[in-house]
Amino acid sequence: MITNFETNKVFLAQGLSSPVFENAANSLVFAFHDPHVNWAKIPSTHSPQHIWVRDYMPVQVSKDRFIQFRYEPDYLMKSPAYKPDVHCILSQLNIDACRSPINLDGGNIISCGDKVIMTDKIFSENPQYSHNRLIEELTELLEAEPVLIPWDIYEEYGHADGMVRYMGSGNVLLNNYCDFDKALRKKLLAALSPHFNITELHYGHYTDNSWAYLNFLHLGQHIFVPMIDDKLGETAFRQIAEAFPTCECHSVQDCKSVVNEGGALNCCTWNILMN
Repeated sequence: MITNFETNKVFLAQGLSSPVFENAANSLVFAFHDPHVNWAKIPSTHSPQHIWVRDYMPVQVSKDRFIQFRYEPDYLMKSPAYKPDVHCILSQLNIDACRSPINLDGGNIISCGDKVIMTDKIFSENPQYSHNRLIEELTELLEAEPVLIPWDIYEEYGHADGMVRYMGSGNVLLNNYCDFDKALRKKLLAALSPHFNITELHYGHYTDNSWAYLNFLHLGQHIFVPMIDDKLGETAFRQIAEAFPTCECHSVQDCKSVVNEGGALNCCTWNILMN
């Protein structure tokens, strides 16, 4: 699979510029200036409810191969307005994606090259598959070995991108579960350690939004860390920068409005490898 290190263009929903999110959007675009980030807006995403582009846009497996998973998460069963017309979007972007009947959000896909991390919520979202068959199909589609981690049940979406991120060369960065949920941490270490070397964030205490810092945008050799106006920001930024010594880290101010809606910068961006 294409990893974040290989991506060179990022897309944002048009709805991210709506009044409720415009400070965050302006701060992100401002952060794009100095590193000369190649970015664009996704067509047909005017609604502020369409900002979660990571989840509904296709997954890039190789330079010219995209997989469009079914986007019918349980948390949107009564909120269809959050689901844009992805077929129309891809047509306008001239992207030909292979469609899969597997129900899977992009926020639950952490590409690690020949491996892919996702939570075991995939089983409850796809009851029509046996566990073995689902894993086999995902392995074939993504051309990578699924590494399943336990779903953090306190996070209703069941996504992996606020739990762990890929650092390259067989290394991953784990959220600060050591500070507040040692039982889940033990399970995560057991699931990840056979496949990866693990670095852990450590803040010394629990905060409601610690996941949001790990939900950064990683584009090539640049990392954009959301800032949400709490005391943890500087510590989180420093630890993330230390974990990615070959990358340039940028802080993105005014992200609280996005975080308050349940996501952060990885959630509201879609980055790919372009020619």
